[in-house]
Amino acid sequence: MIGRRGGWLAGALMLAASACAPTPLPTPVPGVAVRTTALARYVEIIGLKAQHAPPFLGVPGTNFFVLRSWLDRDSGRVTTQLYVSDSYRGAEKKWSAAYDAAGAALPFTAIRRDLISCAGGCAWVEDFAALIPEPELATAAGGLAVTFVARSGDRKTILLTPRQIRTQRAAIAAMRLRLSRGIADSPRPIMSPE
Repeated sequence: MIGRRGGWLAGALMLAASACAPTPLPTPVPGVAVRTTALARYVEIIGLKAQHAPPFLGVPGTNFFVLRSWLDRDSGRVTTQLYVSDSYRGAEKKWSAAYDAAGAALPFTAIRRDLISCAGGCAWVEDFAALIPEPELATAAGGLAVTFVARSGDRKTILLTPRQIRTQRAAIAAMRLRLSRGIADSPRPIMSPE
């Protein structure tokens, strides 16, 4: 299991890599987005989005979750996180921790917390993520539950469906194969993961 510090650092590096000038690549699996990052060493794979709550104030693209994976072209290793965007009214929640179904802590990354408006009561948006270890994702054929906890005392359990997990794993496998064959702007073949 990755330690809290290592998980935070890996999450921060992957976030920084994905935030800088991504370049879309051909998608190996329908419904999945694939792009290179500013650090050309990584390919980002963005899985199937789902709602954890109704769109905030009816605005599309709010209150969703998605699996995001980063494939290292050099080593073939994959880092996957469950990314959540949560918009709400009321007191600030400050999401701060994540746990698997057995209650074990998962590396947590707070990505952003912004005040939307205080007209008629404050509204917030928070984006945060939990690192999902590869073995846990590989053995989660029946789905996966991750519970997030906020400093406010709020809890939110996100249920990843078997379809979301299968689709993400298929996209990772397809991209590894494409890269190993020199497809998708990859002059360097990747090595098999250990």
